[in-house]
Amino acid sequence: MKEPAPHGRTPLRRLGQVMACLITLAVVLSGAGTISTVPAVAQPQRDRFTFALSGGPDTLDPQATSATLAFQVNKSLYDTLVEPDDEGKIVPALAESWKVSSDGLIWTFRLRAGVRFHHGKILDAGDVKATLERILDPATRSPKRGDFGAIRSIEVVDPLTVRIVLAERFAPFLANLAHGWGAILPADLIARRHDFAIRPVGTGPFTVAEWQRDSFIRLARFSGYFIRGQPRMREVLIRFVPERAIKVAGLLSGEFDAADIIDPLDLPRVRAHPNIRVIRQVTSLIVVLAINNSRGALRDVRVRRALWHAIDRRHVLRVAYGDESVPSAVFMDVTSPYYVEVPDPYPFDPERARRLLAEAGYGAGLTLDLPLPQPYQQHIDAGLLIQGMLARVGITARIRVVEWGFWLSRVFRGGEFDLTVIGHTGKLDPDGRLAGYGDPAANYVKYENQKVADMILTGRRAKNPDLRRWIYSETLKTMTEDAMMVFLGTPVLYAATQSSVREFRQLYAIDTYDFRKTTR
Repeated sequence: MKEPAPHGRTPLRRLGQVMACLITLAVVLSGAGTISTVPAVAQPQRDRFTFALSGGPDTLDPQATSATLAFQVNKSLYDTLVEPDDEGKIVPALAESWKVSSDGLIWTFRLRAGVRFHHGKILDAGDVKATLERILDPATRSPKRGDFGAIRSIEVVDPLTVRIVLAERFAPFLANLAHGWGAILPADLIARRHDFAIRPVGTGPFTVAEWQRDSFIRLARFSGYFIRGQPRMREVLIRFVPERAIKVAGLLSGEFDAADIIDPLDLPRVRAHPNIRVIRQVTSLIVVLAINNSRGALRDVRVRRALWHAIDRRHVLRVAYGDESVPSAVFMDVTSPYYVEVPDPYPFDPERARRLLAEAGYGAGLTLDLPLPQPYQQHIDAGLLIQGMLARVGITARIRVVEWGFWLSRVFRGGEFDLTVIGHTGKLDPDGRLAGYGDPAANYVKYENQKVADMILTGRRAKNPDLRRWIYSETLKTMTEDAMMVFLGTPVLYAATQSSVREFRQLYAIDTYDFRKTTR
């Protein structure tokens, strides 16, 4: 899910220059995993990359979050056994190789030798075992525990070899290891119940030098990183900047070397600057008007279909997210190999919406709660457009603009909403997008359809890729028929960098930034 994060403010360039001349104290981890303080030395400007990100992480514990903004930071702090390349192929990372038994149940990973954690420990198979057991431990309360639920046992074969035995075939297993929540943590600190949420320790290319939760996080090069010559920058300063005006001003002044999202309204001004390069990104998002299927009138499929008919989805998508955004009528981004194109089942037709509402007993009107997440103005803009369209068919949508922490705990996890606008990020396997849907206890919109739940379960066990594609195609069509959410489509987003920046990269499908090769 594309999950916005709490907004903060960006210090002015002058303040940044003054602070760079001061000796500050940075909190770091000692080799024993305790906190100590050391002076931070001001770095030459050419060695620091400053990035404006739309929000900050809710936690730096990779197994305690499902927030995209958290993984966009955590990618610099942790590594996974495997990772996607630019085309989405799973390639070695901490594991230099792996093999799988013919029945798909036994996975054996060979680790790289000499990989070092930030606190000095050398990576071994025990760290992989401890990490996976931590995710599976109910006490960890990992929101991604289900992605590893097929694991039956984990065996340390030797210091650099780990064998994972699955209870059943699980097609998404390798892809799940490549996502951010598969980050490998050190076994010794896991045993001590170390707080990774505020004191992250991984094998990643950077360590945390300073973190002001609502303002910025300063990352320092980890000199012991296992890939020689990386990272290339001595420091990455990530500023949390949800305000579009501040983001654009920082780019134009040179304060920011790059920014994650440029509003379409600001594109002409940004493109006109001779020293700025705009990057067009066909995202892996699917933006939705999420519907709480368990609440009042929304239990009735006629009401949910009325929402589709009441909303000019193409107009909302293009006005809020840009002209190049691509409409979709299924719960899958259009860039996915599992995307299936279907005719618009419930086209914009306000009169048809009114008739359906009347048939369902709501001809006199209906009032719905519509909380919108604070950091992403595009979601708020979409919500405002939708509010006006619903009003024309007799539905009053009461908008609440809420902070991300509230949205995450009370809306996404707590189910305290009727409607909300959000973007679901891409996944390396379709099961990552669809897992849990059909079972109302396992998805945030409380969608119930046993046939869908069974098909998703069959898809994750299937070996034949063509069979999996057919299963997911039928699953997506059924979800649309049930109008379980209103699917808007896949937005094209725009990032921007100074023209001198090189290797500003996002990992395939999962919208995570990789600063290992970045230079300026």
